This record gives sequence, structure tokens and C-alpha cells, in this order.
Amino acid sequence: MFEEKDFEKTPLSSMGEFGLIEHIKKQFALDQTSSIIGIGDDAAIISHADNTVVSTDLLIEGIHFDLSYMPLKHLGYKAVIVNLSDVFAMNAIPTQITVSIAISNRFSLEAIDELYKGIALACKRYKVDLVGGDTTSSKTGLIISVTALGTAKTEKLSYRSGAKENDLIVVSGDLGGAYMGLQVLEREKAVYKVNPNSQPDLSTYAYSVERQLKPEARADIIDLLDSSNIVPTSMIDVSDGLSSELLHLAKSSGVSCQIYEDKIPIDPEVLQICKEFSINNTTAALNGGEDYELLFTVDQKHYDALKNHPLVTVIGHISEVAKGNNLITGLGQQIELTAQGWNSLLEQD
Repeated sequence: MFEEKDFEKTPLSSMGEFGLIEHIKKQFALDQTSSIIGIGDDAAIISHADNTVVSTDLLIEGIHFDLSYMPLKHLGYKAVIVNLSDVFAMNAIPTQITVSIAISNRFSLEAIDELYKGIALACKRYKVDLVGGDTTSSKTGLIISVTALGTAKTEKLSYRSGAKENDLIVVSGDLGGAYMGLQVLEREKAVYKVNPNSQPDLSTYAYSVERQLKPEARADIIDLLDSSNIVPTSMIDVSDGLSSELLHLAKSSGVSCQIYEDKIPIDPEVLQICKEFSINNTTAALNGGEDYELLFTVDQKHYDALKNHPLVTVIGHISEVAKGNNLITGLGQQIELTAQGWNSLLEQD
């Protein structure tokens, strides 16, 4: 970690663009019945019987990832996951992806193979087909653009705009892990710069580091909702931080949200890392981002089906817009929620 993996060095220039595409194509077969034509023609052909859901994300080296501690295989996997998470956030099922990359000449064919191994693993795990994309050169490093396509029946789709007064606010999994994993990695990177002979022991931070480097999309929550005959009144994935996502839902739905601090799910390891770094754990959970959990609202009639379920936690409720968006502490104090999570348009350090 903290130094580039010693790959064999086959220059990409020896392959050419079409040779690279053919090389990539060999790693991917089509499994979805809706995938008619994939890589190799001027365009892919897809036949969806229901609504088609489309989401695109761009990942740029130095902004969204740091290759000094992000393995290329993990990066490929994560690039797919962040897009599949958006599809799941519509209560839809992902079916295909396209992947476009811009690569500088410091990357060898073997390095790109590692990236696509991660992409292939995500495709296999989530049963999606890679059906196209593009490759080009870059003067500034590695840029990855993934587009995910999915499908859903009209009556199953969930938007940000459907939350109504008295709905329950529910979140999957736990929060703050990805952010605290990033703090650990950045600290160890700083140590490595001072002493390149040091090797970090990340064993006590394994869960949080994995949440940062290799997150998972919550397909299991879509299965849970389907098996429970629950269609969320609104839904969003937690990519920019819980507070930001709550405010998105509230604004889109014309309501406000009230959440309870003692209900926010945080893993014990994350609590320990927060203590070690002197970071308030609620702050990490509210503003950290990159957890890729699902945040959604449901009618109160579904409370019994979701209470005490190991996959989800009810953290609050929806109120009329005049009440404002608040975090309610264990002492009953109301603190206004503000968006302090990731903002992609702010100048990054």
C-alpha cells in the first residue's frame, strides 16, 4: 500500500484503441436477456419491457480517488457500485453498464486489466452486463465514467419527491464507516511520506477501510422491500452524507424531517475510530458520505415489518415543512440540520 503495484509493463500504445477494446471484450459475456448487442458494434442494443432507469457518475483521479492507497481492482469495483446504488435508489434493478476511461501513458495494459477485473467482479456479483463504453488518452491521470441502466415497473419506482407528513424515515446498514476509513488511510499515507519503510497495520480498521475502498450497493434492501410489499414513498442513496440526503428528500417533497441522534446506526469500530481521531461520531455519520446506504421513507403502516429488522433502522419521521429539518438529541434538544457533506463543485484541496 502507498506505492504503485509492480505490474508488468506492456505499453497501451502497443495495443491501439481497437486492440484494447478487443482485449477488454474477452473478459465480458452477456447474461441479461435484455442485452441484445454489447461491445463490438457502433452501439449497444437493449430491450427492456418496463421503464428504463439511467444513471451516470464520473470519477477523476485526485478528486474522487487516490491511487496511492486505492488498488485498481477495488477502484473498478467501486466505480460500478456507485452507479448501481443510484439505480437501487429508484427501487429499480440494474441490468447493464457502460464504462468509459481516459488513461495517461503511465498506465500499462496490466494495470488496466486490474481495473477491469474489479469491474468484472461487480458485474458478476450484481448480475449486470457491460455492453459498451469508450477509451481515450488523458494528460492528467485516470478518469472513469460509468453509466448504469436498470428496469422497474411504474408502480415500483421511488423518487425523491414522494415523502409525506408522518412517514417514517428509514436507513439501511450503518453510517460514517467510509468517512472514517478515509481518515485512517489519509493518516497512514502521511506517515508513509515521512517514513517510506513503514507498513501500516490496518487490521483494527478493516471494516471502515473496506467501506471506503470497496463499498457494496444495497440490492438486499430492494429484495426486502419487494418481499414485504413495501414501495417507499421516497428514496435516495447516501453518497454525499446523511444530512445532505435528508435535505434533498425534504426539499423535493415539500416537507421537513425530524431524526433522532440516538437512532442513527453506527458500527462499534467506527465509534472507536472517531474516539481515536477526536471526531464526533454523529458528525461523521451525518456528513461523511460514501456509505452508499439507502435512505427512504415509508407509510407508518409498515412500521411492524421494519422495526428491529437487522438490515434497516427507523431513525425519524416526516413533518410539515414549517417545522424545519432537525436532529433531536438524547436530551431532546433540536439542532437544525445543515448540508455539510461532499460537494463536487467546491474546490478540492
